[in-house]
Amino acid sequence: MNYITIKTKIEHEVGWITFNRPEIRNAFDASVITELSNAFAEMEKNSTVRVVVLAGEGKSFCAGADLNWMGSAITQSFEENLAEANALANLFYQIYALRYPVVARVNGAAIGGGTGFVAVCDLALAAESAMFSFSEVKIGVVPACIGPYVVKKLGEGRARELFITGERMNAMRAREVGLVHKVVPDSQLDSEISSLVSALLSSGPEAIATAKRLVSNVGNMSPEEFKPWTAEMIAKLRISPEGQEGMDAFLNKRQPKWAKKKS
Repeated sequence: MNYITIKTKIEHEVGWITFNRPEIRNAFDASVITELSNAFAEMEKNSTVRVVVLAGEGKSFCAGADLNWMGSAITQSFEENLAEANALANLFYQIYALRYPVVARVNGAAIGGGTGFVAVCDLALAAESAMFSFSEVKIGVVPACIGPYVVKKLGEGRARELFITGERMNAMRAREVGLVHKVVPDSQLDSEISSLVSALLSSGPEAIATAKRLVSNVGNMSPEEFKPWTAEMIAKLRISPEGQEGMDAFLNKRQPKWAKKKS
């Protein structure tokens, strides 16, 4: 599929989806949301993909909503605003629920909805120069569509603090609150992304997909629900082809098939 507002590529089992509006700091609008949704759907269906990296072209990751797009919302009806909000909510869930791990490569500003895209990814590496803010309250709105995922990731207390204050955070502060898991010098961002991707590719792809599902679901279960569910999960994995291969490789001190380096 040909895209206008984003770029995509697949290399060595890694899918790259890149915001490509550097002239406006990769701000997003309805077109970006549609193209991102299509791109993630394509990655989900591609059997050669095992990791997806979400990145920003130029000096910013994503500076939030496009000002022109925001301006049009003022004159739209409730129904029109609701349709656009539903599209964004569906996109965030699509990224959150993707079977592959999603890594945010945060090279610069991630503001408002841009911080939301960071929050919904499984892992996030940030350059030291990156900046973050759930700034929506500053213009009289809230980070509603991303809210459930931020509460899951940071906890209610941190989410309350950041949503109410709209605090502008540097990369180290974002790491402190749990929004990103590692901060690196700008010059090392790509090498660190490569190392992280290599680590993810050394693990069983079905195991990673199951781990994501485990973390997403188990917190909402009672003991009566999660005890049999988790027991059945590990029992199925142990007898699965991937589980059998992984355990045999470990016991025989060799690499499993999925972790072999390509020639």
